[in-house]
Amino acid sequence: MSEELTTAAELFDAIGAGYEEAFGRRPVVDAAVRELIEVLPPSARVLDIGSGTGRPAAAELVAAGHRVTGIDVSAEMVRIAREQVPGAEFVQADVREWETSPGSWDAVCAFFSFVQLSRAETERVLGRIAGWLAPGGRFALVTVPADIENVPIEFLGHSIRVTSFPVDALVERVRAAGLEVTGTREETFEPETPGTEPEEHVLISARKPG
Repeated sequence: MSEELTTAAELFDAIGAGYEEAFGRRPVVDAAVRELIEVLPPSARVLDIGSGTGRPAAAELVAAGHRVTGIDVSAEMVRIAREQVPGAEFVQADVREWETSPGSWDAVCAFFSFVQLSRAETERVLGRIAGWLAPGGRFALVTVPADIENVPIEFLGHSIRVTSFPVDALVERVRAAGLEVTGTREETFEPETPGTEPEEHVLISARKPG
């Protein structure tokens, strides 16, 4: 295996645009974005956590008339996203430390943003997200569900450690953060990149009561 990269920033600085080439059109993300566009009010404020290259999520939300801010730990991803989606704002930041006003977002999306966080960190971030959402605000979470913690894997030529939850356990943690789960969707994704294994994906849709 290649030298282990210990942080998400190091990983995605190294991968850059290659991430979009391998994983740019995942059906579960497309479904999550369509769902948000259907339910959001006009010109909604949307926070995209782990915004990556800005496509497809931020690009499609901006095209639908929404005001999007993306945060990502990778300086390279932020650079690419600013070039590809000039209609959104992108900030280099770690979601564990980033600050924003309570109740200030109509929607928050997090697509594959938590797999390099510990379980305790994921729980804390979910609680922060619930605080950031306005009453009635929407949350869309997409991840790779699995009962794993700090497991080494090979990902696009880099060695990383990943953590996740089984679907039911993750649903319970979204609820424990104070959000109402409105639906789930599971599917298998087969990347087109040679040598890349199929992945199980899950979308958890939720809203903040009120």
